[in-house]
Amino acid sequence: MLEFNNVSKSFWTGSQRKVILEKVSFRVELGTSLGILAPNGTGKTTLINMMSGLEKPDEGTVLRTCKVSFPLGFMGGVVGRHSAVENSRYIARLYGLEPDYVEAFCRWLCNLGEYFEQPLGTYSQGMRARFSFALLLALDFDIYLIDEGMPSSTDVEFNRKAGEILRDRLQTTTVIIVSHQAQTLEKFARSAAVLIDGKLEMFDTLEEAKQLYDYQTQS
Repeated sequence: MLEFNNVSKSFWTGSQRKVILEKVSFRVELGTSLGILAPNGTGKTTLINMMSGLEKPDEGTVLRTCKVSFPLGFMGGVVGRHSAVENSRYIARLYGLEPDYVEAFCRWLCNLGEYFEQPLGTYSQGMRARFSFALLLALDFDIYLIDEGMPSSTDVEFNRKAGEILRDRLQTTTVIIVSHQAQTLEKFARSAAVLIDGKLEMFDTLEEAKQLYDYQTQS
């Protein structure tokens, strides 16, 4: 379970305070994937980072009683001067997994060839995105966090293989995905929420959430 209790978060932009969340409470139970609709610039990435523990709330508490992933695309746990081989084996040890397995899985999924032995700092954005996604899927989490604003891969074969793995994972795990497009959420989410002006409204279905989202963003 992942639970927010009266959570508030805001930033000072230099001229005004931007409110991301204002006393928001909600719960995500395992087995019920959640899609969050939010316009661009409303704090989607901040919300996902708070779920993972990368950012702390100004007020309130975030409770995690299960294994929650780092956000898809997050590269803070890897070292740019080290190769994908070194990074994958290091992360495997951190999570108590077999380094040979994690390295082999990432090598197979990324299909980076000789670049897998090269420093991550030499990678293109797309290559880094492929490695980050592969590393995420190689690890074992109860809840996977996906931010549509994260870098994505344009490699068709990688997207096909990663998509198949993620669909299989959905049978036994939970996904939380934030996006400004309802179509993006349809692939993953059963329940949905709308984040606008610091408020998070929860709905049983994506269609209900989409109706409020369309009204709020078009009015």
